[in-house]
Amino acid sequence: MEVLRVFNNNVVLAKDGKSEVILTGRGLGFQAKPGQHIDESKVVRRFVPSDGRDPDHMAELLADIPPEIIRLVTEAMTRIGMGAQVERRPALIMALADHLTGAIRRINKGVNVEYPLQAEVQSLYAREYEQAEKLVAILNTYLGGILPEGEVAAFAMHLVNAGFTTGDLSRTYKITGVIQQMLKVIEQSYGVRLDQHSVNVGRFITHLRYLFVRISQNKQLDREPQPIINSIKETYSDAMRCADKIAAVAALRLDAHLTEDEVAYLALHISRVTMDAVEDGVSA
Repeated sequence: MEVLRVFNNNVVLAKDGKSEVILTGRGLGFQAKPGQHIDESKVVRRFVPSDGRDPDHMAELLADIPPEIIRLVTEAMTRIGMGAQVERRPALIMALADHLTGAIRRINKGVNVEYPLQAEVQSLYAREYEQAEKLVAILNTYLGGILPEGEVAAFAMHLVNAGFTTGDLSRTYKITGVIQQMLKVIEQSYGVRLDQHSVNVGRFITHLRYLFVRISQNKQLDREPQPIINSIKETYSDAMRCADKIAAVAALRLDAHLTEDEVAYLALHISRVTMDAVEDGVSA
């Protein structure tokens, strides 16, 4: 590997074959010059930018975060089984480390922060919330227990955000509200209360999350044979009417007009989640 750009004594951008990688390690960039070979014995972490992200920009952001915070976050992620993401998702590490840096600074100043949608985050994103609980618990073992319980929701939202392509946390918060609104549309349309911890509601939420990714990438589903779509419309007419309402929410909140295929697949999921609610005898 050879140096492409030095950001500070601890962060460099390097060339490894045909790939550009971000390397961190104490003293790695000290007196280093572009074109020089990397002293690999000094490399502590290696990050490979993904999703078309700009390596220079990411390395610049990384250089602004204290290296000990990067170390704490990567060690905590590895300890909870997220080691595979440490190398592949530098943007996630930077987001978590940057948040942790800010949290420590606020705590030292006695500033208390209330994070919005905590109950919704715990309900809608159970897997990420569980991971965040483990992360905060491990970080607290390093930091003397200073992180309050409320930080779990914030860490969870960063984990959720990593699943979207925009990298914009504010959009992830917005999408969380949109999911809640869509679930409310189903409840009001059918006069039921949905169990957000049920398997089918979980699948529906996962479907919505992938739908939002497809919307952001302009890759909505649009290739199903028309007879299949017509069959769904005829078989699940009530669910289709509800799916049309959800499509209207997407158009209003996300400025996205759903394809006929997407609306049909929403109807299938709506049929499943409402069947669960009715069979369970849970009414609003």
